[in-house]
Amino acid sequence: MFRFEQLDIWKDAIRFSSDIYSVCKIFPKEELFAMCDQLKRASVSISSNIAEGSGSSSNKDFKNYLSISTKSIFEVISLLTIARQNKYISDADFEVFYDKAEILTKRIQAFRNSLKY
Repeated sequence: MFRFEQLDIWKDAIRFSSDIYSVCKIFPKEELFAMCDQLKRASVSISSNIAEGSGSSSNKDFKNYLSISTKSIFEVISLLTIARQNKYISDADFEVFYDKAEILTKRIQAFRNSLKY
């Protein structure tokens, strides 16, 4: 088993990405290769950076990957804000994603802070 597979933050990021993939199914067809593609890539980047960082030779390097992972969450929220403004998703759906993103961000930051240099 790889180190990242044991991390709850990685498992949460995988679930978050799956939820993004599901919501993209309701977007208009003209957004499937624009906004949805970007949303999917940003959401996948969250778990990918956690996984890649877990293989780092130092905690300092791992912390950098966790920071990038958090930035990908911010990108997802920015894209979802645009989707909400364009009525691709409802306010209720946006709030659910926003809450999940906040929780995931806090958990990644807490894990990041727990790593020693």
